Amino acid sequence: MTAYHDAHFAEHPAREAVWRAIARYLAPYVPASAEVAELGAGYCHWINHVEARRRVAADIWPDVRRHAAPGVEAKVLDVGRELAALGGEAFDVVLASNLLEHFTPDVSAEVVAGVWDLLKPGGRVILIQPNFRLAWRSYFDDYTHRTVFTDVSLPALLRAHGFAIERVVPGILPYSMQGRRLPAAGWLVAAYLRSPCRPGAGQMLVVASKGPSHVR
Repeated sequence: MTAYHDAHFAEHPAREAVWRAIARYLAPYVPASAEVAELGAGYCHWINHVEARRRVAADIWPDVRRHAAPGVEAKVLDVGRELAALGGEAFDVVLASNLLEHFTPDVSAEVVAGVWDLLKPGGRVILIQPNFRLAWRSYFDDYTHRTVFTDVSLPALLRAHGFAIERVVPGILPYSMQGRRLPAAGWLVAAYLRSPCRPGAGQMLVVASKGPSHVR
């Protein structure tokens, strides 16, 4: 896992501003009173910038403990097998970025089922995920990618496990920080997210809820 971070997912100074802007953009889906978990949190850039009553960062990478901000609970566990350790119906919101494509299709489906179990009734899952339809040229440049998802197949997987789809944005962010990059200035990232035209977008946003959503 350390070798993967060094070789393909090295820390990048621009990510802090990028994820601060993303967290603000998605804040309407995450109430300040919510209990929130990020799966595959890695460097914790997303969860560190979320405003919520309780924040949990889960990752198999032990260094997640080092990157979690004060007030963020770091949990070292295998998201593909050990989600139940986080509790049943324990969270209002579950976040994941660039996670499901690293599992085989059957394990990805098990993770989605596990997310359903983690969420309280009416809870919400927010996924940011490479969209193969837009990023097919670079999708397998990451040697750990195992499963292909698009803005059609990922919502279908969620619906198959009982989720109601709230929002799908086929292209929300560039595919990789290592290729075409977002500008580091937070206001420019925010402008990119609000724009109807996002050059180089290769990642999608999917928001889904567990039954009628009470999270506003």
